[in-house]
Amino acid sequence: MDDRADPARHLSVRIGRKEARRLRARAQRGRVPWLGLYGVVGWSIVLPTLAGIALGVWIDASWPSRYSWTLMLMVLGLIVGCWNAWRWVSLEQRAIDEEEDDTTGGDA
Repeated sequence: MDDRADPARHLSVRIGRKEARRLRARAQRGRVPWLGLYGVVGWSIVLPTLAGIALGVWIDASWPSRYSWTLMLMVLGLIVGCWNAWRWVSLEQRAIDEEEDDTTGGDA
C-alpha cells in the first residue's frame, strides 16, 4: 500500500522518522563534546596547519636556510588538515546513510 494514498499514515511515518532521528541525535550528543561546538571540520584543518607553522618557525630559528620551512610546513599542515576533514566528513556521511538505511529498512 502506498503511504501517499493514506495521508494520516504518511504523516505518522514522517513523524516517526523525525522522532527516531531526534532520539539518535540526543544519544550521540556526547560524541565530541567541545569540538562539536566549534566545528570538528574547522579544527581538523586549523590544528595541523598551526602545528606546521609552529614547527616551521622553530626550524627556521634553529637552522637558518634559504628555504622557508614555515611556509612549506604550513602548506603541508593545510593539506593534511584538508585530507583529515574530508576523511572525517566521509565517515560521518557513511554512518548517517547506514543509520537511515537501518531506520527505513533499506526502502530509501
